[in-house]
Amino acid sequence: MAAPAGTSSTRSAPLPGNSRTPDALPHFVHGVRATLASDRRGPVWNPSTGRQEREVPLATSSDVAEAVSSGEVAFLQWAAWSPLKRARVMFRFRDLLQEHATELASLIAAEHGKVLADALGELQRGIEVVEFACGIPHLLKGEFSSGVSTGVDMYSLRQPLGVVAGITPFNFPAMVPLWMLAPAIACGNAFLLKPSEKDPSCPVRLAELLVEAGAPAGVLNVVHGDAGTVDAILAHPAIQAVSFVGSTPVARHVYATAAANGKRVQSMGGAKNHLVVMPDADLDQAVDALLGAAFGSAGERCMAISVAVAVGDATADELRRRLADRVRSLRIGPSTTPGVEMGPLVTAAHHHRVAAYVALGVEEGADLVVDGRNVRVDGHEDGFFLGGCLFDRVTTSMRIYQEEIFGPVLCLVRAADPAEALGIVNGHEFGNGASVFTRDGNTAREFADRVQAGMVGVNVPIPVPLAFYSFGGWKHSAFGDQNQHGMDGVRFFTKLKTVTSRWPAATTGSEFTMPNLK
Repeated sequence: MAAPAGTSSTRSAPLPGNSRTPDALPHFVHGVRATLASDRRGPVWNPSTGRQEREVPLATSSDVAEAVSSGEVAFLQWAAWSPLKRARVMFRFRDLLQEHATELASLIAAEHGKVLADALGELQRGIEVVEFACGIPHLLKGEFSSGVSTGVDMYSLRQPLGVVAGITPFNFPAMVPLWMLAPAIACGNAFLLKPSEKDPSCPVRLAELLVEAGAPAGVLNVVHGDAGTVDAILAHPAIQAVSFVGSTPVARHVYATAAANGKRVQSMGGAKNHLVVMPDADLDQAVDALLGAAFGSAGERCMAISVAVAVGDATADELRRRLADRVRSLRIGPSTTPGVEMGPLVTAAHHHRVAAYVALGVEEGADLVVDGRNVRVDGHEDGFFLGGCLFDRVTTSMRIYQEEIFGPVLCLVRAADPAEALGIVNGHEFGNGASVFTRDGNTAREFADRVQAGMVGVNVPIPVPLAFYSFGGWKHSAFGDQNQHGMDGVRFFTKLKTVTSRWPAATTGSEFTMPNLK
């Protein structure tokens, strides 16, 4: 059977058992919440209750143009500020994010469904990139060579691009926007954010807090929208660069379309991250790691571990035995309930999509060890809850192995030896992240050197780099030459200018050959 597309209607559905009109969340343009011209709306759900809580306007091309115009005006002022002055705004922004951490995490939990502790962790990883961007006076320092020739100096400058845009996914409504906007804005650009329409409240609050921190109105604008809004961003001639995180089919579209329109692009796609368990691994550590990495945030992470590759049948059998009991005992419930380990999926449509993949795995012949499809949460029967699912004896020809499920589904693949395990990982079309659990240093070093993935963990299940390194995958997990945050983020959101300067004492005469400095 084919997994359903999982797309949701852009029109508001009736509120179950509730006739009130849902609250509207406007765009944020030029420092204020703004409705703009669009009359299309999209629903925003509380996935723990299954109720629609609010709706968002879906921006048209004219709405996007209005936000870009605001950014163009703000850019002229903001880019003229010294990097040190911009850094002071970023420092204040960082402080405000910490002061409002509980509020922001609650917005994330209510609209995405991840548990509150996980939402706080997401926010912290975003704040770390803001902290990195606070060092922008140092990060923008160029190179200088004195006396490259007689009376000639040479130096380089990094200058902002203008208005740039970020298109971000539903699974990290704070972290991914901060990964993009913090370096972009610190470098002197104006930023247009198109967050997911599924959980838009936190991104709007981020924009409000940046204004409170002292950024001029229009430096950060937020427009809600769908595919039509994305296409309007990709087509707008004044947008100089686009950063995207989402599924691989959309990432390809964003990369190709934006590049065809003359824009700089970094476009992060899907993943199927593997964790290889060697026979000498500490299985207690490996099981703990797999539980958190596969089922944290209900598996809705681009760095989630969705495939465990066990080397040897003895390793696989023991791993299966230990995992099964732990997966069955996962504490599942509303995102704000203390002690809950896994909340609901983001929408009913996504719940149906993931459940369809579980049914597909059974049809394909995989051994469904733990079936979480019948989980029910007392008092929240309409919530979008799906329990943890564990498959064994998954093969590389199965769709549940090949395709990104993006839910709480862990596939156990068996390999005869380390060489076969590495071949399995490297044979997949995605290359976002990969990990190995072993006690042997040579095995770990060989794996890290030979695995075809952009981010590698050794006894670390989710190897997301810290803010001063850069995030990005290989193969069909990323399109474009530069990664997220770190120095790649600074390079992506600036253009390099090299100046050759001479102050001669007298006229040197005309030169008609290729300049040859002496």
